[in-house]
Amino acid sequence: MKKSIILIIFVLTILQLYSFQPGEKLVFKIKYGMISAGEATLAIEDFTHHDSVDCWLFSITTKTNSFFDRIFKVRDRIESVTDKAKFISYRFEKKLQEGSYKQHRIHLNYPDQNFSFYLKYSRKSKEFKEKRMEIPDETQDILSAFYFVRKQNLSVGDSLLINVTSDGRNVVTKVLVHKRETLDTIFGETECLVIEPVMETEAVFKQSGRIQIWVTDDDRKIPVKLESKVTFGSFKAYLEEFEGI
Repeated sequence: MKKSIILIIFVLTILQLYSFQPGEKLVFKIKYGMISAGEATLAIEDFTHHDSVDCWLFSITTKTNSFFDRIFKVRDRIESVTDKAKFISYRFEKKLQEGSYKQHRIHLNYPDQNFSFYLKYSRKSKEFKEKRMEIPDETQDILSAFYFVRKQNLSVGDSLLINVTSDGRNVVTKVLVHKRETLDTIFGETECLVIEPVMETEAVFKQSGRIQIWVTDDDRKIPVKLESKVTFGSFKAYLEEFEGI
């Protein structure tokens, strides 16, 4: 009985450390101007393991609908395996198909030794090219960095600096908290914080202008809206479905 009580207390303590849990699923409808373009799904799956370490498995899947496929077809899948306790990235994989552009890249990180194996698939040779590179302490990838931000206590005017390793590069990424706004969301009238990651990525939301994300101004920091300028226009994404929050 005593052991059961201790276990319950331990589990509840762990749950309070995070604003998200396995089973969370967020589905966004994407618009290009007034045109419905597709959807993006953010998901947290059950704990997985990396060298017997408890980890999160974060993923985002983006795809355009059948109409927009005729204009610019997108089929993207990004995954991150992130240490649950230390919250550092162990493995990051991107498989992108955007129009005629395709990309498959993997980072296998060894943060305790400050290095990563970077694998980049060559369509010409049909094999991965590998290089070893140094990485900074407590490095994130572009997906785990988003969930790292959700863990923070944010206020208007805050600025976070995050080490991000992606595409064979180490980048110090700045996250700005601009202002507070009230939005009409799937949850009703919702107080939100407007945040802006200042970084570059090679994906459909490639930053040629600004990317702004509206997250709920509470402990969960749920993203409810995104606006992004890309190389060929601008997109907006709105949270329309959710599970496990």
